[in-house]
Parts: sequence; structure tokens; C-alpha cells
Amino acid sequence: MPLFELSHAGQFVATLAAVVVAAYFFARVEVEIEGDAGWAANLPTWRIEAHPLLDIFWGGRALTGYHAWMFSFIGVMFHIPMAFMGLWSPQLEARALGAVMLFWIVEDWLWFVVNPAFGWRRFKRELVPWHKRWFAGAPVDYWMFGAVSALLFWYAY
Repeated sequence: MPLFELSHAGQFVATLAAVVVAAYFFARVEVEIEGDAGWAANLPTWRIEAHPLLDIFWGGRALTGYHAWMFSFIGVMFHIPMAFMGLWSPQLEARALGAVMLFWIVEDWLWFVVNPAFGWRRFKRELVPWHKRWFAGAPVDYWMFGAVSALLFWYAY
């Protein structure tokens, strides 16, 4: 029996805060791993540079072994609370998937903010070649994942 339970609004705020904190720490880890060479450009990992499915599902970016494993790892980590609790529902799944999408948007943006080689002022289309499609000052992925994340959170809460 829990000692206290947050309201739905409290759960939502706690989820957002936890996602932002996790994204910050992971962005710091990725800066240590990648340095100034974004999208695993200098890492010893396999790469698939061009494939029609990359344009559809990966924003036209290369698929790397590093990113395939990291995206999978983060997806699993966001589902661990359900495994710990032995709970699952469509609403909890929506929370987890919405949180994963929000995590990647925030983490990717923070990678630029905390990276000494970039900073938020250098977060521009012409300086970030691995983000191929931009709209209103941000990669299209941010807008798409942000909208889907918002819909998932709306459903979940």
C-alpha cells in the first residue's frame, strides 16, 4: 500500500520532471561519448547511411549500431516501472511511449545546449547536418514526436 498517491495532474507533472532530468543526464553522457561529432560520426559502430525506410522512420539520418542499441535501451528503461509493479494498461503504455518520445526531443536538444562544441546558439539547420528536415527553427522530428507525445499523454491522463 503506497504511503501517498499523486493526483493525475501530480503524476503528469512528476512524469514531465523525471523525463527532463533523465534527458539532461543522458545528454551529458552522450556529449562525453560523442564529443563534437554528433550522430555517432566518430564512433566505432556500424552505419547504414541510405535506405528508403530511413527516410520514413529515421528522419533521413543514418542508422548506427550505437543509436539502435541506445534507442532500444531507453525504450526498455521507460517500461521497467510497469514490470516492477506488475501492471499494464493501454493508458500506462501511452504514458511510457509519450515519455520516451518527449525524452528523445528534450535529450537531443539538450545535447546541443550542454555540448561545449555547440551551445544553443549553434542549434541551426546549417550547422547540424544529421537533422535533415527543419520547421520553425527545430527539426521536424521534434514537432512530430511532440504532437504524438502530447496525444499519448492526453489519452493516458
